Amino acid sequence: MMLSAAVYLTALFLFTVFRRGCFTHPLCSGRLCLLPGVAYRDLISWGSYGRAAWLFFGNIAFFVPLGLWLGIRGRGFCRCLLTGLALSLLIEAGQYLLGTGISETDDLLLNTLGALLGLGLYRLFQRIKRKCEG
Repeated sequence: MMLSAAVYLTALFLFTVFRRGCFTHPLCSGRLCLLPGVAYRDLISWGSYGRAAWLFFGNIAFFVPLGLWLGIRGRGFCRCLLTGLALSLLIEAGQYLLGTGISETDDLLLNTLGALLGLGLYRLFQRIKRKCEG
């Protein structure tokens, strides 16, 4: 179980923070976008619907496994909320510090939502499993 969590976290950080060229930028060279929705509004106004959808649903989907894993570990809503938020904040800080992305409040919100969705899916699967068994 811990190996799968380590693989997930490694893949997540490689995909989001430690991208190609991440150590070629000066420290703190990332960009900040603190107003929710701005990036999506801009992408949609430019006609980049696919990119907007990829970013929106991708930010949620990347954190669903975290919520599933926390559910398996018996963690509740508050722990999942705080863990999702903290991990997302760590990623956004890494992107800003290493200059490998735009640190956005949207990402914090959607990543945390993804973790909570994963926990909800785990609980739903457990409920269905109990009904099938009983």
